[in-house]
Parts: sequence; C-alpha cells; structure tokens
Amino acid sequence: MHSGDLIEQHFTRLRSEQKRALHKLGIRTIRDLLYHFPARYESSGDVGTIAGIAAGAEVTLYGTVRKPDIRKTWKSRRPVAEAWLEDASGKIKMMWFSQPYIAKTLHDGMVVKVSGKVAGAGAKIYLANPAIDKSPVAPDAVHDSLFQQGRTLQQGSTLDAALYPIYPESQGVSSLWLMHAVRKVFETGAHERLEDPIPADILARYKLPLLSSALVFIHAPQKQSDADAARKRFAFEEVFALQVVMQKRRQTLLREKALPVAIDRSKLADFIASFPFPATKAQMHAIDTIVADFEKSHPMLRLLEGDVGSGKTAVAAATAYLVATSLPTGRVAGALQVAYLCPTEILAKQHFSTFVSYFRDHPIPIGLITGSECRVFPSRVRYEESAKLSKATFRKRVADGLIPIVIGTHALIEKSLSFKYFAYAIIDEQHRFGTMHRQKLATKGAIAPHLLSMTATPIPRTLALTLYGDLDLTVLDEMPLGRKSVITEVLDTKKRESAYERVHAELAAGHQAYVICPRIDEPDPAKELALQAKSVKAEAARLQKEVFPKAIIDILHSKMKPGEKEDVMKRFEDGEINILVATSVVEVGVNVPNATVILIEGAERFGLAQLHQLRGRVIRSTHQSYCFALPESAGETTRERMKAFKNAKNGFELAEYDLALRGAGELYGGRQWGVSDIAMEALKNIKLVEAARTEAARLVAEDPGLRNYHALAERASLADREMHLE
Repeated sequence: MHSGDLIEQHFTRLRSEQKRALHKLGIRTIRDLLYHFPARYESSGDVGTIAGIAAGAEVTLYGTVRKPDIRKTWKSRRPVAEAWLEDASGKIKMMWFSQPYIAKTLHDGMVVKVSGKVAGAGAKIYLANPAIDKSPVAPDAVHDSLFQQGRTLQQGSTLDAALYPIYPESQGVSSLWLMHAVRKVFETGAHERLEDPIPADILARYKLPLLSSALVFIHAPQKQSDADAARKRFAFEEVFALQVVMQKRRQTLLREKALPVAIDRSKLADFIASFPFPATKAQMHAIDTIVADFEKSHPMLRLLEGDVGSGKTAVAAATAYLVATSLPTGRVAGALQVAYLCPTEILAKQHFSTFVSYFRDHPIPIGLITGSECRVFPSRVRYEESAKLSKATFRKRVADGLIPIVIGTHALIEKSLSFKYFAYAIIDEQHRFGTMHRQKLATKGAIAPHLLSMTATPIPRTLALTLYGDLDLTVLDEMPLGRKSVITEVLDTKKRESAYERVHAELAAGHQAYVICPRIDEPDPAKELALQAKSVKAEAARLQKEVFPKAIIDILHSKMKPGEKEDVMKRFEDGEINILVATSVVEVGVNVPNATVILIEGAERFGLAQLHQLRGRVIRSTHQSYCFALPESAGETTRERMKAFKNAKNGFELAEYDLALRGAGELYGGRQWGVSDIAMEALKNIKLVEAARTEAARLVAEDPGLRNYHALAERASLADREMHLE
C-alpha cells in the first residue's frame, strides 16, 4: 500500500457521513491519516470505573448507555438531556443542560466512552455535560493491538503506562475510530514503507527519529517523552519543507534581472528633508538598506517590520520617489513605475492622501485605484487637488507609463491593469495577503520588480523566518520624535465611569475618541445565548442616550457600503464626529491625529497583536493619549493577557508573549498560511526554525531541483500547495 492510496480504497466499508467527516478533516489518503496527529493523550490510569469516582474529579469512563430521555428543570424549565452510564462496577447519571438533541443521538445499550467532570455530592453525583464518544471500540481491544504494535517497534523499551491518543474529530468520525484506523494501517506495515523526506545526515545531526519510528511514537507512545520526540521531529519536517519552498523561490528570483534604478542621493535627501517631520535613525537605516538593494542587479526581496506609528509609509514614499524619478534604460522620457498594494479601501485612500502630501512639491503623478473609484494627482484643472478618472482612462494612463506611482486595493492586481515599466512593488500589511497575492503582483511586469513587504503587526522572529523565509528582514524599532507613550489602563465593569470621565475631558479639550466593540449587531436571542459581547449599534445608541448626550456619535463597521464608510471616515477626520463607535475595522490604517482616547469593549476577545493595533489608532500625534481595555470576563488567562497588554513596551514584546501563551495560529490565523498546529508549536523554538532555514538554504544551493531528494521534493510541493489554500 502506498501512502498516496485513497483512504476509501483501504477502508472499503466507509459510510457516506464518515467519508464527509474524513474529507472535512483533510484526510483523503493513507498518508493524510498517518499525518493526522493526536491533539493530546490520556493515560490508561485516567480511565476509571464508576464505583471509584468522586465528586469534583475529571474522569474518563467506558460503559453502556441506559434510558436516554429529555426533561425540563423544575424552576427554569430549561430542557435537559439525560441518560445513565453503566459498567461492571455500577451506574451514574449523565446530564446535558440546554442540549436536548443529545438524547436523540443515544439509544439504550449503546457502548460509549465519556469524559467530563463529576458534579453534585454524596449519593447524588452525576456527570455534567460530558463529552461522549459513540465508537464501540473497547479500550482493552485497542490496547492489545495498537499498543502491542508500539511495543514491538520501539525495540524493547518497557511500557510504563499506555497513552491513548485523542484526535481532532468531526461528526461521523470519532477519536476512537481514528485510533482504530491508524492501528489497521500499522498492521499492514505501510508506515515503514514511506520514504523519509528528511535526509539521513540531517536526522543524525539533530538527533531526530526516523519517519517510521516517529509515526509510532506519535500515534502509540508508551510514555510522553516518545510523543514529544515525535512532535519535535514532525515540527522540524514541516518547517524544513516550508523553508525549502522559500529558498527555492528565493533562488529563482535572485537569478532574475531587475530594472536598474538610478540612485541620486542628493535628490533623495532633498525629498526626505521636505517631510513634515525629521526622519528617525531607524527610518534612514531602512531607506539606506533598500537603496543598497536597488543597486544590485537582481530584484530586492525585503520585509519591513515596524511598530504602530514608526513611520513605514515615509520609508515607502522615499524609496518610491527614487524609483519614480528613474528613467527606463535607453529612454529620455517616462519613468519607472511603483505599485502600492493595500488590504482595505480605507487604507488605500489614507496612503493616497499621505503620498499626495509628501509629493505636493515634487511633480510626480500618483494614482489611486479601488473597487469603487480611480483618481489621479495632480488634477489638470487644479494642481493641489486630485481628479476622478474612469477606469478605462486610468488603465490606459498606467499602461502608457504616465502614472509612475499607483496605490490601490486588490483592483491593483487584476489582469486588466498593466504597467509599462513596472519596477517596484510595495505590499502594506503583508500578513493580510497570502502568497498568491504577492506572486500576482510580483509577476505583473515582464521583469520581476523589487519587492518591499511591510507590516505594522509585530511578528515574532520565528514566524517571520518561517512565513517570510524568502525575504530579508528590516525592523523599524524607533518612534518619531515627540511621540508620547499611550497611557493604558485595564478596567473592570465597575470602573467604567473613570474611562468615560477621561473621554469627557478629551472631548472638552477639542479631541476625539474611539469606542471599539466585538460585534456589529445584537445577536438573535433565539439562536445565540452569549449576549455578553457589546455590539456597535446598541452601544452607540446607549452612549448617545445615557453617557454622552451632547456628543456627535457615529458608527463604522465592515458591513457598511464603501461610500458610507468613506463618508463616516471623512467626517471623523474633519472633526465633525466626536466619538466613533466601531468594530476592529479601524485596526489598520485609520489615521486621525486628533483622536486621543480609545475604549476597547470585550478586550479579551481580541488577540494581543490586534489590541496593540487598536491602541495604535491614538498614537498619531504629540498629544498625550489614553487606551482603556474593558474585558467582560475576569479569568486567570484574561488577567495575564491584559497585564501583558498594559505593561509591554512595544508590539514585538507583545507578539512574543502572545506566541508563547496562545501559539501563532491565534496570532495570525495559522490556517491561512497552511501551517499546521504542530508547526505553529515549533515557532516557539527559534533554534529549531533557524536550523531548518540553514539546512534548507544549504541543500537548495547544492541541488536547486532537489533531483537527489525525491521525497523532500514531494513534501515541499505539498507545503507549497497548502500555503496557497487561502
């Protein structure tokens, strides 16, 4: 049997719901099954008998279901599903509150495994809302086969305690079913015939187990250290495969020729001197680094990381100026062109406005293209203004090379927009675009452009090395002169009034405020019980009526039409709105220097990096600014995260903390990148990531086509495809 065999060919009696569940879990082949790793393990000691349990304990029990039924509680009339669980030692009641449908999924005599907490006291103990596994596989049957197989393969080590794997499951396929399925595959010896994608010398260098051994260790460990060794190996394998993809991409691009950029440092110095603020040392270093890249014959590949308000747009503008004032080779007229890709229309218009202010004294046309409009600066009628153009006219001017700098949203990468002398691609908020977007932009011209990716979301170094392994990294770690730190307070609901007092004071001083809510609308109570989270619409109405009756309050959220959003933002920028109640749609790119205070409702519902971005909305001026985080819950995890948010000196510190606490998947939507949970865990280990990067770079340099590494080439190809599944 080959690992690429479809699972239906091996498990011929699969029911339609099982096939659907397996596909939902991403399991289509035997290899997929073997790479569907347990989320955790239970010791055989965790499986108890009903007679031996006590109130308050977390237990796992195997038994037979008796008398499933539905009733209503006496006082609240809340529906309750209930049933008895019976084993050889006794029986115990199971109860599921407000989940009557569970009773309908059970029948008398069904053999199940249940896990949950023992509630009640004395003779009236019961299992409260236990998780239930309906697979009829008994633990002793599994132990005798799967774990005996593990004992044989692990070469004589003693079995201290059997660890039962608990798998991510889906309706139709339980964890026990998956454990049984893996056992069947192990019995065929198919795992031993898989070719290892990690070369033998690398396995030896980092003391990693062979693939066949690692598969047994992770699915059937005798002790936790076996599982840990296997997870480390598979984490290295995935990060290594990703790095191979990145290094191959980098090698390909480095072999290409870039359009030569004319470097006139005195003109560049004059342009930077015309900024409305002095450039920081960090900005000058970033500009110098990019200029040095322009002087090379191959395209630049660089990631510019900068904390909120550190001035990345100024770096982009200065380097864009250099490109837009360069003549194409052999030409006496025309200029090289720059494309600046933004994730949202609000951000694109913001950057267009900023560029216009930077270039006002430098006669270089700047274009804006979004889904709703096209504009060009300067207007032929009035130089100081921009003018609207039809999309057809705009596209023609870009295609003729008459607009050197084009700023836009996804409309920028549509096939209908072509450039004449495309030399420089800038991508803002890189993490909001996938690899495909970057490649589409990078291949718009006949010659590969220089590429600058930028992000204000601080990325831990391990994540940057993994997700952007083909890019060189530059960090802006200095704030502009005169910027004051935001005073951050975390308040419980009883102290909300002090936040409102500060808002009153800021409004009285002529400043503005943001209030951020997790929801847009109030949910339908019939469909959802969690009503705690505040909504934009209801909170705006409440604040207007009860707290700030004299203030002008408006709302902003993602479901509004582009024209409505633009109108609200324009009025907020012009000071016509005092308080903007919004969702996290304002997280990136909204720049209103007069806004000096932000209240974040339901703060624990946002990631720390996102909270930092929101706080960055009030760090746009030299005024003292304030941020109030108002969490709805007060658990230990919430307290720890809010403490980190309040005390962190910068976003990079916060990002590292969030990575350690919750994992990169929480930070950046790991699934967006096709990076598995096991690889995300590896991102907490800088040595592992750097080792994978070093080995990948060496191997690709020696054998760019991976002709001598067939299994690795397949594994890298799979990693590449998964990264494109956005």
